[in-house]
Amino acid sequence: MSGTSRHNDVGSFLRARREALRPADVGLVAGGRRRTPGLRRAEVALLANVSVDYYERLEQSRNAHPSQAMLASLARALRLSVDERDHLYRLAGCSPPLTGATGGYVDPAMMFLLDALTTVPAHVMDDLTTILAQNRLSQALLGSWKLGDERAGNVTWRWFTDPASRALNITEEHEAIGRGYVADLRAATARRGGDAVADCLIADLLRTSVEFGRYWDDMAVEPLRSTRKQLIHPHAGPLDVQCDVVLSSITGHRLVIFRPQPGSTTSASFEFLEVLGEQTFGT
Repeated sequence: MSGTSRHNDVGSFLRARREALRPADVGLVAGGRRRTPGLRRAEVALLANVSVDYYERLEQSRNAHPSQAMLASLARALRLSVDERDHLYRLAGCSPPLTGATGGYVDPAMMFLLDALTTVPAHVMDDLTTILAQNRLSQALLGSWKLGDERAGNVTWRWFTDPASRALNITEEHEAIGRGYVADLRAATARRGGDAVADCLIADLLRTSVEFGRYWDDMAVEPLRSTRKQLIHPHAGPLDVQCDVVLSSITGHRLVIFRPQPGSTTSASFEFLEVLGEQTFGT
């Protein structure tokens, strides 16, 4: 392989970006002395939700055709900028995502904020409410979602098709929450302008859920905003939270933060959830 080719393949680019990062850059604890700079391959594999062997083969250019979903996971794990993400796609022989279509990618500013939020549950989702990244407390509160999956990872789809997804919310708030998701989806669809992914999601919801259809017919349009919610966790008990929404101007992603209401016992409950999460995750 020529020198030029060696510096223009997927493996070399991944290795360079990995070596440029430190554990603190991705929300990890350094944990002992390191013989080489940057993250370990195992750490990138963990962040990208792939096996270490698979990631090693990518760096060694023994897997030249990663899927677009895998590229998005790697871009998220390595905190790539939009330009760096697009470069990775091109190196892998793929067309970069269209403007506004992030395909599971999360911009590094959002990931930095998510990593910094260690005392409250928080997650990042796209404009169609597909969850793309969670912190540990979000996993302890909501469970681990299939990140980036257009159905299993979509909050609105789960709300209207899986009754278990409502168990955390008190019954009195179900209608307001459902209407909020529908109004947000209508706003997102308008911004996307005839996007096939959004249209398919709406068609499937209309076919599957009578409740969704009833709210959809109301023609309400309103993006998700900060909302107070009463939650009941099976282990932590009642939680009084303000769900704050922080918008990314680059991707349209939303960082959702479960902020404890002042004067409530929710902060203490989150501390309990953190301990519970550590036991669950085996750390």
